[in-house]
Amino acid sequence: MSYPYPSGAGPVVPRDDERNWAMASHVLSFVSAWFALGLFAPLIVLLVKGGGSAFVRRNAVESLNFQINALVYTVVFGLLIFLGIGLVLLPLYGVFYVGCVILGTVRASQGVDYRYPLTLRLVS
Repeated sequence: MSYPYPSGAGPVVPRDDERNWAMASHVLSFVSAWFALGLFAPLIVLLVKGGGSAFVRRNAVESLNFQINALVYTVVFGLLIFLGIGLVLLPLYGVFYVGCVILGTVRASQGVDYRYPLTLRLVS
């Protein structure tokens, strides 16, 4: 899904600092997931830099939505371990998670918006 451009304007190439902050909203969620919930990093980027750049805001919101969904999926798959199916789903989702975060980070570094698959957009 593409985002609309301002009226009469074509695609705007984000500045280097905007791309860096957008990348941070993706990759730092992966890093912070090891120490705390991964949703704190995109939330902090959204609150600190989201008001100054539409590109950073879109990436931070997308990453935040993905992290909220990842938390829910992980809890559900963790509970499904008791039924046996979680033993398969949890590692598969882990690979999916890492791949999506890496892809989101790369796209942000290229100045392109990325939409995470299998994600409900709870924050807009």
